[in-house]
Amino acid sequence: MKRTELAFTAALVPFDFLLVLAAGITAYNLRFGWLTDFRPVVLTISFSDYLLLLTGLASVFVLFFAFAGLYNVSGPRRLRIELTRIFLSSSTAIMTAIALIFFRRELFESRFIVLAVWFFAVLFVGCGRIFVRLLQRLLLKYGIGTHRVAIINDDRRSADKLAETFSRFPILGFSVISRFDHFDGATKSQLDRLAKSGQLDEIIVIGAGTDRDELSRILAFARSRQLAFKYTADLLATQVRGVEIGDIAGLPVVEIRSTRLDGWGRIFKRIFDIIVSALLIVLVSPILIITAIAIKIDSKGTIFFSKLPDGSIVKRIGENGRPFTYVKFRSMKRDQHFLRYDELAELNTRKDGPLVKIKDDPRVTRVGRFIRKYSIDELPELFMVLKGDMSLVGPRPHLPEEVEKYKEHHRRVFTIKPGITGLAQVSGRSDLSFEDEIRLDTYYIENWSPWLDLSILIKTPIVILTRQTIA
Repeated sequence: MKRTELAFTAALVPFDFLLVLAAGITAYNLRFGWLTDFRPVVLTISFSDYLLLLTGLASVFVLFFAFAGLYNVSGPRRLRIELTRIFLSSSTAIMTAIALIFFRRELFESRFIVLAVWFFAVLFVGCGRIFVRLLQRLLLKYGIGTHRVAIINDDRRSADKLAETFSRFPILGFSVISRFDHFDGATKSQLDRLAKSGQLDEIIVIGAGTDRDELSRILAFARSRQLAFKYTADLLATQVRGVEIGDIAGLPVVEIRSTRLDGWGRIFKRIFDIIVSALLIVLVSPILIITAIAIKIDSKGTIFFSKLPDGSIVKRIGENGRPFTYVKFRSMKRDQHFLRYDELAELNTRKDGPLVKIKDDPRVTRVGRFIRKYSIDELPELFMVLKGDMSLVGPRPHLPEEVEKYKEHHRRVFTIKPGITGLAQVSGRSDLSFEDEIRLDTYYIENWSPWLDLSILIKTPIVILTRQTIA
């Protein structure tokens, strides 16, 4: 770890503390200053008392930032991940403050201040991190904080590409000092000289052909010279994300987590689903009513497609491969849905996977064609989100008959709840091959974040209305 990185990491704690204080002061001035002309203050609090409480609150924020790993001494992480952690930890901190307010109601009489502190804290700290990154990049342009590396390569082509990338993008923070094809006596002597003269910070080993014994010798050499050590991952490591290292009975164990949607991520997504689905149900209720009336007038049958002609309940496969009751607006003529896999299988236009899609389906009613075109038939899924069987964003739920034809790697989509919309839906809708859809769903599962969910939700109505995908 470079001294500049340690300095930045250490400075982040007081910097974040001051930014949260600034957020609280901004909220105070906004409520008891600028907004008093619009809404008079019934009960105020002196600035000195408020500042004392704010100091404690800022400490709570910094504590939750630490729990979220925002002060870990490690290499650079993606800005999106850092901003997501700021949002989640700030939300947790303000919820803690709200819980305390229930016990000491005299602290804040204005609910606006509590929400404003949270909003400005996320804004100020997020902008603060962006500023720090820009400052670090500026210093790296002048070579300040750059990691000086030696490459030992078994794969010359990959080594050339890496060295070229480091040279073209100095903001990555790496500069190649020397390169070696093997770790022999001559290489060891040169690396030792570079380390003793302070010209070398770390060693990077590239190439799958490097055996474990040689890697162990290079690692031992690097540790004895206080040099950082990196090596290209093996085949398994390149195919998985979310690797965590722990121990069981003193034995080091590597755990491969299926998704980021574990722990707080899962809790946050569920709370988000409940709030947003409830709001959307209220907003689209006129559309739901109009659609129900139109279906009833247009053709005979029930309003919703929820039962098959034999009386069995319509099912879809959800999280962990468990079936759940599925309901949507009826878009076909009465008693025609059950023909999908039997009589009409030869009309299937999708030959690349287990899914069935019929172009110009003769079973669809006039209203059905319209509500399918704009995905109105799927609006009842909002109630399944509220219930907890589905999520707003995730892989689409499929029929049990389709799932029976899944290959082993297709079943990765059962890691999380199915969604009303998803990355595949805003990236190609029905034009995607089934394997491409699975790849996009797998990417979503491995790279989930609140920002990704929000981005997909914003893109969805645009894609539906324009019939075009958004990059």
